[in-house]
Amino acid sequence: MSESSSRTPRSSPLDDPQRRRLLGDEARLEGVEEDTWIDVIQKMDEVYSQLLRDEVALEEKNAQLEQSQQFIFSLLSAMSDVLVACDHRGVIEETNAALRELIGRSDADLHGTSVYALLAGEAAVARVRGVVELRALPRVADTVEVELLDAQGRAVPVDFNCSPRVDGSGRRVGTVLVGRPMAEIKRAYRELREAHEALKRTQQQLLHSEKLASLGRLVAGVAHELNNPISFVLGNVNALQRYGQRLSQYLEAVHGQEDAATLASLRRSLRIDHLLADLPSLIAGMLEGAQRTADIVQGLKRFSAVDREEHVAVDLNAVIQRAIHWVCKGTAQDFHVTFSPAPGECTVLGSTGQLMQVVMNLIQNAYDAASGVAENKPALAIRSEINGGKVKVYFQDNGPGIPENVLSRVFDPFFTTKPVGKGTGLGLSISYGIVERHAGKLSAGRCPDGGAVFELELPLKTPSL
Repeated sequence: MSESSSRTPRSSPLDDPQRRRLLGDEARLEGVEEDTWIDVIQKMDEVYSQLLRDEVALEEKNAQLEQSQQFIFSLLSAMSDVLVACDHRGVIEETNAALRELIGRSDADLHGTSVYALLAGEAAVARVRGVVELRALPRVADTVEVELLDAQGRAVPVDFNCSPRVDGSGRRVGTVLVGRPMAEIKRAYRELREAHEALKRTQQQLLHSEKLASLGRLVAGVAHELNNPISFVLGNVNALQRYGQRLSQYLEAVHGQEDAATLASLRRSLRIDHLLADLPSLIAGMLEGAQRTADIVQGLKRFSAVDREEHVAVDLNAVIQRAIHWVCKGTAQDFHVTFSPAPGECTVLGSTGQLMQVVMNLIQNAYDAASGVAENKPALAIRSEINGGKVKVYFQDNGPGIPENVLSRVFDPFFTTKPVGKGTGLGLSISYGIVERHAGKLSAGRCPDGGAVFELELPLKTPSL
């Protein structure tokens, strides 16, 4: 409040002696009664008092107006977004400190100039002009993407929110443009996107590394798996080589025009008839061995290849049976595994290689845990059940179980209870992430009768209509 509003109201312009003297003089005026003069003087006092009250109220209103203006000015100064208010022709009437700092010009330089002079490019001018010079009131505020010229003359991207400004009668008299410079935001978004891509690549590399580690543990089993068909093919090739030598000897005799008796004797001694009858079997065996070898190699390629996140229909029972085969043929040949599949079709939507990795990790972890118990033959019971459009697979081992104090950490990255050099602590963590990406769940628990149980839950593939 100003000083004038706190002043003591002044007294009436007529003090008591003057009033009495005036009343005495006025009383002597002919035809004017004393009561009339008293009424006039009282009215003058009332008018003067009202003037004093109006003056005080006016000063109070003025102080309030100054406070409001100061408050609005502080708000405009505190805004980090740029603001410019212009009339319906685009003439600037008000700006804030953020805008002036961005473009490097003072309020005096900007006031009365065209808002279009702040823009970079004709396209930006056309977009802003289409909003500023619109006569009708829009239902909602318009948003335009433009570029302002900063203090160094560089184009700065700004998203302007354009709102109409109206007078007391509701008529549009101008536009208020409030925007945020997007250069820093776009730079931060670009850096965030690059970091996200780098994280995805690192995650994919970790996933692939863990798969290769699992693959390395299976080398012995794979060698044994390949040995049978390759040995079969080699044996048949040796027999075929002997058969070829005998056929060459017989054909030389034929081409040498030996007599019939000599050819018949040679045919019997070389067992040409038996050889010809055995050739189809030899060739079929070689083809079968080669196909078995090709199937094994193809399975390894599918498992070790980098997944492309393509989800297809996968027979989960076949994945589990194949994972059991790989693990038991590899480092866990003394591992007794039983599998009780749920009746009916068990098809999920996902990546065969990734689901194979999850199941193999769970089976391998069960073997590692169970084999650590003295006088205990490692065993794992796998069973599945289908309920409510989901399949649940339980992996229950006969190991020591999971301690309560680590049960909540088994899926943490790099957490492992294995000795140094026996595990990276990534298998279960990666498996957990794979299952999540397949819209499923992976959990761990303790069995009442000992051992650990892992529960894998996946949604079944919806039948096509």
